[in-house]
Amino acid sequence: MSVVDEFKPLTEPDSETRQVLGPGGNRVRVSETERPNKKVLMKKKTINTTTTMMMMKNQQTRMLVNRLERNSNGSMNSSCCSDTSSNGSSVKIKNSRRKMVDSGVKSSGKVVLDEEVDDGQSQLLPPERPIVVKRCDWITPNSDPLYASFHDEEWGVPVHDDNKLFELLILSEALAELSWPAILHQRDVFRKLFDNFDPTSVAKFTEKKILALKASSKSMLSEPKLRAVVENAKQTLKVQQEFGSFNNYCWSFVNHKTIKNGHRYARQVPVKTPKAEVMSKDLMRRGFRCVGPTVVYSFMQVAGIVNDHLVTCFRYQECDSSVKRDTEVKIGETELAKALVATCISPV
Repeated sequence: MSVVDEFKPLTEPDSETRQVLGPGGNRVRVSETERPNKKVLMKKKTINTTTTMMMMKNQQTRMLVNRLERNSNGSMNSSCCSDTSSNGSSVKIKNSRRKMVDSGVKSSGKVVLDEEVDDGQSQLLPPERPIVVKRCDWITPNSDPLYASFHDEEWGVPVHDDNKLFELLILSEALAELSWPAILHQRDVFRKLFDNFDPTSVAKFTEKKILALKASSKSMLSEPKLRAVVENAKQTLKVQQEFGSFNNYCWSFVNHKTIKNGHRYARQVPVKTPKAEVMSKDLMRRGFRCVGPTVVYSFMQVAGIVNDHLVTCFRYQECDSSVKRDTEVKIGETELAKALVATCISPV
């Protein structure tokens, strides 16, 4: 072989073309014809995502509609024995729920479950808040409910019935041995033992009757208290003959007008007052028993002769009509002044 035959011409191409490396390193440069179009890829990806979401929404919507149909069928089957009006109302409610679900899916694309669909009533009604009533400080959340009701309904209300006044006097005398909650729980028992607190009937109690009451475990009063009740009933009848009624006698010590103390704090409420001492002395002079100044003042409080509700208590004005009228007059004057100012007329 010659030397000329061993060398190939420079212009002759190789049988295998090698890849051309670019300036960035060993990364292969892809030709423009083989490079994918980004816009086409994004469009295809968006179409695929939208299709998937629509399929999921359609599937969820079908599941939800099937559930509503099963619920409506179950409610219709269970209410076959009820009236036609109730069936129609249940169907309307289910239809309204289905419309709300369909509209929610179309507008926002969010599937609302059956438990989340509301009839609209819960959104219209405001949340209920407990009503807090301000009472006297000695009535606390832990107080006996019967005692709280007694405070709200009876204590401090002016009483003018003779039998009722006699009852409150006897209950006030029992405070020396019992508390108000204990007395109130035994109030019905006391009414049966003392013939509904009728002074005419109690005044006729004999010694045998008194001993029977003493032996009874229901009385809860000692023998001196029981004898005092009978004696006070006799003296009450004498007072009725002299003053016309026991009511006139009791209210004569305050000139037939309720005393309004207007205390703000419980520590300001007294145990006895000069008025109570005067009434106590007069009662003892007439032959009443167990009627000390403290007992008499408790009687004046519960009978409404004295209004010792705190001014912050809601019962303060309710137990005194004159206070309520004064408040209404002040409110009326204020509104009148505002009306005159609004009309550019100066009040006199």
